[in-house]
Amino acid sequence: MTTIQRFQSNARMSGVVSCGDLLYLSGQVPTDLQAGIEEQTQQVLAKIEALLALAGSDKGQLLSAQIWLKDIERDFAVMNSVWEAWLPAHSAPARATVQANLARPEVLVEIMVIAAKPAPGV
Repeated sequence: MTTIQRFQSNARMSGVVSCGDLLYLSGQVPTDLQAGIEEQTQQVLAKIEALLALAGSDKGQLLSAQIWLKDIERDFAVMNSVWEAWLPAHSAPARATVQANLARPEVLVEIMVIAAKPAPGV
């Protein structure tokens, strides 16, 4: 039987759900909603990195990413430049990016990822 662990949980959701060798992160949004797309993307990626570390993994173990942008035409290139600088070499996950109405008008980007847990001793 596979053990399921939940990290940073509340009544509505968990920040990370661990099941077997996989980690499922909830969609992460920025903290500073007055910031532009570059800073908001950096904030979201920092939150993802912290959640992965909490669950025993890292950004080199990403398998899949879903990215939602408030304005894909305006923000896609800048978000991509921050994303590419953040990713370790040769570790790009499968990814989809779409435009969406996000939870609050000030949120410019939301990112959700699935990652693997590294094998013990790696």
